Amino acid sequence: MTALTVPAAGPQSRLRHPCEGQVRIAVQHVSKLHEGRVVLDDISLEVRAGEILGLVGPGGHGKSVLLKHLPRLLAPDRGTILLDGKDLASLTGFELARAREDFGYLFQNYALFDFMTVADNVAFPMRQEKTPPTATEIERRVRERLAEVGLARAYDQFPRELSGGMKKRVGLARATVTDPSIALYDDPTAGLDPVTSSRIFALILAMHRKVPGCASVVVSHDIDRMAAIVDRWVVLENGRIAFTGASTDLARALIDAPPEGLLRRFFGDPATFRSVTSPTPTPTPTSTPAPTPPRPDPRR
Repeated sequence: MTALTVPAAGPQSRLRHPCEGQVRIAVQHVSKLHEGRVVLDDISLEVRAGEILGLVGPGGHGKSVLLKHLPRLLAPDRGTILLDGKDLASLTGFELARAREDFGYLFQNYALFDFMTVADNVAFPMRQEKTPPTATEIERRVRERLAEVGLARAYDQFPRELSGGMKKRVGLARATVTDPSIALYDDPTAGLDPVTSSRIFALILAMHRKVPGCASVVVSHDIDRMAAIVDRWVVLENGRIAFTGASTDLARALIDAPPEGLLRRFFGDPATFRSVTSPTPTPTPTSTPAPTPPRPDPRR
């Protein structure tokens, strides 16, 4: 198995209060119907520069749909989405393509091109830019990013030759190879073992830190591992926001939350939540994080 190298990011010291950076994305009263069913119902939220926003909730309650709205991969039926204050609906096709250059996106189902090598998959976003880098620069950046995610030897391989965990890391490399100022991650550790999941979240944190002011949004059911990197939470239930706030706010909300309620089902009791949000060292190749004891699956 190829060793996974986590970029040096220094000791972990996530801030546990609302980020005060510039508002990069503003979602205003967004609703979405699918086959007559309400998927998003009057959603309003902000994504700020410098923060990692955790988007969680039961399966099928709108998380991935909401994430796809942020770069306008899906258009809302009602409401507005602003990027740096500009309504994405007002952009021409060309302008929207340029605006999307600010985004990196890790898709839930990999979305790798089977007919392309790993190198070409990772290089794809750079080749779509208005002014692409030179071929030499593209190769340099692809090799650098693949080395950072522990896949240097997979450069000439095809997706069909990779395991699920390796495909996730290729997707992560592709999503971040342009050093985007907004990074979106849709269930980045689905189907992975606990150790690999911890490493993936460590990589997400490291990639976030590489770009000053980067705004990151992570959709996941892996609460224990994502809690170590998230600054602020949005909890969706039935297409509506059931909770939003920093980890400190969430810890206080858990004290009064009913034992069988949504927050307790996802985050456990206050003591458990505080333990998984305590600062821990960033995993390195010689320091493998111990798997977090499993909790009941909140999707059930």
